[in-house]
Amino acid sequence: MDINPIARGHVLVIPKSHAAELHNLDLDDAAEVGRLTAQIARVVAGPDGATQYNVLQNNGKLAHQEVPHVHFHIIPKRDTETGLKIGWDQFPTEHELFAKEAEAYRQALEKIK
Repeated sequence: MDINPIARGHVLVIPKSHAAELHNLDLDDAAEVGRLTAQIARVVAGPDGATQYNVLQNNGKLAHQEVPHVHFHIIPKRDTETGLKIGWDQFPTEHELFAKEAEAYRQALEKIK
């Protein structure tokens, strides 16, 4: 459970192995954390009808990471007044730039598989 919850039932999933940011977490540990996050989400979505929830994970100070250890928040969303409130500005992107970035990501992903 989160000691400073933003909603009733706010849970943290924290890997035992240390990594400050997700991209530094061992891939086997990341897979285990993903499995546990899905299992815990089933519990959060269960008994009291909080079937809607957010899963949040921040990396770095600019991304609002306060604790230098990878962790995932599972935050129940029971109504519009409690839980995580999200809002961000969207900006237009040119299709050509979007396609270039997507291809660069595909190539980088192939190198780390």
